[in-house]
Amino acid sequence: MHRLLLHSPAARIALIAIALSLLFLGQRAIWDPDEGRYTNVALHMLDSGNWIEPQRSHEVDHWTKPPLTYWAIASSVAVFGHNPWAARLPAALSYLLCVLLSGLIARRLAPGSQQQAALAYATMLLPIGAAQLITTDYVLAACETLALWGFVEARFGASALGRRTTALGWLAVMWLGFALAFLAKGPPGLLPLLAVLGFDLAMPGRVRPRALHWSGLLLFVLVAAPWYLAVVQRHPGLLQYFLGSEVVDRVASDDFSRHGQWYGWIAIYLPTLLVGTLPWTPALLRWARELPATVRAWRPREARTADAGHLLLALWLLLPLLVFCVSRSRMPLYILPLFVPLAVLAARQRQREGRSLPRWGWLLAWVAVVLALQLAAARFPTHKDAAGWAEAIRARVAGPVSQVNFVEDMARYGLHLHLGTDVEKLSMQPLPGAPRFNPEYDAAVTDLLDDDFDPDSLWIIKQARVSQLRALLATHGFTAIAQGTPYEGRVLLRVRRVAIAAH
Repeated sequence: MHRLLLHSPAARIALIAIALSLLFLGQRAIWDPDEGRYTNVALHMLDSGNWIEPQRSHEVDHWTKPPLTYWAIASSVAVFGHNPWAARLPAALSYLLCVLLSGLIARRLAPGSQQQAALAYATMLLPIGAAQLITTDYVLAACETLALWGFVEARFGASALGRRTTALGWLAVMWLGFALAFLAKGPPGLLPLLAVLGFDLAMPGRVRPRALHWSGLLLFVLVAAPWYLAVVQRHPGLLQYFLGSEVVDRVASDDFSRHGQWYGWIAIYLPTLLVGTLPWTPALLRWARELPATVRAWRPREARTADAGHLLLALWLLLPLLVFCVSRSRMPLYILPLFVPLAVLAARQRQREGRSLPRWGWLLAWVAVVLALQLAAARFPTHKDAAGWAEAIRARVAGPVSQVNFVEDMARYGLHLHLGTDVEKLSMQPLPGAPRFNPEYDAAVTDLLDDDFDPDSLWIIKQARVSQLRALLATHGFTAIAQGTPYEGRVLLRVRRVAIAAH
């Protein structure tokens, strides 16, 4: 039986996907800042029992993203333990779901290419790499793909059965996916709706049932709205922050310094598409070369009907990509959700050209290269490695460490997982005008020098600024004692009250 399974293309694809996503998932420690920040927020949920308000410290909430990714990480850690494997598991499972859905979507939109589509997604470089990272982008990609699968089944599967109720059921799946995407990243999670609405508008005749059916919209509101309503009610001004800073400012400004130049979209997205789709890039380049002629051929309504699956795939890829290019906040992982239509398009192109699945020997060689890259990344020396920081602290500091305070430096929030302690970022200046939502610092140094001062805290600061911190502490009756040798150009300090001599 097992020999038959190994000779099955579907079983081989599944084994490749599982190996690429899970084999070295826990080999690399948490890397700051992004992995540490997301993991830290999830651990605060577990520690506090507050799963509604994301927190990066006891004093400061974290509102840059909705909570779905944090919920997923926290749930995984609660089940599988406090380790990097558990923290990354939601991303890996999202990758595996996208592999499966790529095949299911290709079965409807490009019949006969489903195995190539699943294999293409499973072996593309960017999806594999992203499956090893803790971000919100993979959970978002999985939710958006679930939504589009529901739409594909409603239009290309259920319609063939002539059953309106079945189509409505699949549209409910679509809206459930969009609701989860909205809980993962807010309004950007609805970008594939452009393709859904554009497709229905492009097809001749009146489409029934409509994608904007009241039942689907009601399901979306019931799933997506409660969390937003709860936190907006508890925190006045939060809605304006969500819409202003996290949506409008990211789209219309370069306030976040994310390649907002006019050429930023070329510098970020072109290499991501060319390298991230390897080894399937040649098939996609051939598709892109044929696209202008294909678009001209779609002008007659009859042609759009005959090539409806291809039209939907093109809209799913190109309309969100246009928005990402126009937006002035650009990062490679933003376009991760577009790799499912890219995989299906690559499989469809190869099918049209009469190309079957690639040779398994060649594929295994590619898998071996990718696994070697994953192992190399796990061994790569970097100051971002939170496990290295935890080891350095244990080697230098005697006694318990209740909290680690980084003074005007990047907070290594990954220590929450690797050292089991809270982490804060401190300013040496008072913070009277700090933003109410997502301020840069968790607190000021002087805020911690009160009656509740914690002597078990560890303070870390760059070597060049140690004297400045010592002077500030001295004015408040405290001194700083170095712990061992510096690490990564930082000095580790214990802060103590200065004893007052008796007269």
